[in-house]
Amino acid sequence: MKRIQVRAYGKINLCLDVLRRLENGYHEVEMVMQQILLHDDVDVKWSEGTRQTRSEADDAFQIEVSTNRPYLPRDERNLAYKAAKQRYLAYGAERQGKVRIDIKKRIPVAAGLAGGSCNGAAVLHALNLLWGLRLKLPELCAVGAELGSDVPFSLMGQAKANPELGLADEPMASHCAIARGTGTDLEPIAGLKSHLLLTKPPMGVSTAEVYKGLELDSITEHPNIAELKEALAGKNYRKIQKNMVNVLENFTLTRYPKVMYTKNKVKRLLGEEAVLMSGSGPTIFALCKTREEAQHACEQLKKENRETFWTRTTY
Repeated sequence: MKRIQVRAYGKINLCLDVLRRLENGYHEVEMVMQQILLHDDVDVKWSEGTRQTRSEADDAFQIEVSTNRPYLPRDERNLAYKAAKQRYLAYGAERQGKVRIDIKKRIPVAAGLAGGSCNGAAVLHALNLLWGLRLKLPELCAVGAELGSDVPFSLMGQAKANPELGLADEPMASHCAIARGTGTDLEPIAGLKSHLLLTKPPMGVSTAEVYKGLELDSITEHPNIAELKEALAGKNYRKIQKNMVNVLENFTLTRYPKVMYTKNKVKRLLGEEAVLMSGSGPTIFALCKTREEAQHACEQLKKENRETFWTRTTY
C-alpha cells in the first residue's frame, strides 16, 4: 500500500469581475484568487490488487471515499471521487487495486471557498505521485479544468504550499493568481499577507443561480485588476482595499438578506477594514490588522454563525 496526505487549502477572491456572458452559457470572468491557511486534510491510499483477466478489469479497480461530514456524497457527485475516476480512465487501464480517499473537512461546504475543488485537486496531486505519472503543473491544471473552474488554482496553490509534492519550484506554483476566461487561465502574482476573519451564514448559495440572475448592465462598480496586481506587489493596502470588489454581490446580497446582514455586522465589528463576499457566497471575509483582532471578531460572530474562523493568507 502507498499513501500520501495533501493539505487542501481553501481560497478567497480578493476581487471578482464578470465581463460578459458567453454563448455556451458560461461567463467570462477576471478575478484575483488568494490561498488561505484554512484547509482540509486529504489522505489518499493506493492498494495494488492482483492481476485480473481482461473481462474482470473494470471490476478490479475501486474508489472509496470517506469523510468526517456524513452528509457529503461519496460517489461521482464528489469532486475527489471524480478526480480519481478521471485519472483511472486516463492512466489506469493496466492497474488493478483500490484508491481510498479519506477527507477531514474543515472548510465549510458550499461556501465560496473552493472546499470541493481543493479536495479534487489534492487527489490529482496524490495520484500523480503514487502512480509515478510525473505530470508537471501546467498538465495537471489542464486536467483540473475538466473537473471545475476552481480546481486549477487549487492545484497551483497546493503545489506551492505542499513542497513534498515536488512541484513547489515550478513557475506556476503560487499562493495567488489572476484568473481569466472561465477562471482557468491563470497568471501567478504576488500574494497578500494578512490575518483574516471568515464567517458563513447557515445556508448555501447556488453559483449557477447567482450567475444566471446577475444583470451585467446594472453593475456600476468594477475592480481594477491591473491596479490590484500592482498594489499586491508593492504591499499598498490602501489600493488593495480600494479594489476589493466582487460584482456577484450585486445579486447575492439582494437575493439572500442574511448574507447582507452578515456583511454589515462584520463591518460594524471591524470598522474600516476591507470586508467582502468570497466567490458567489455566502461566506464573508475581512482583512484584519492583527491575529488578536481576527480572534476577537471570530468570538463575536460565532454566536450567530457556527462556521466562523480566524485564519490568515498563505505566503
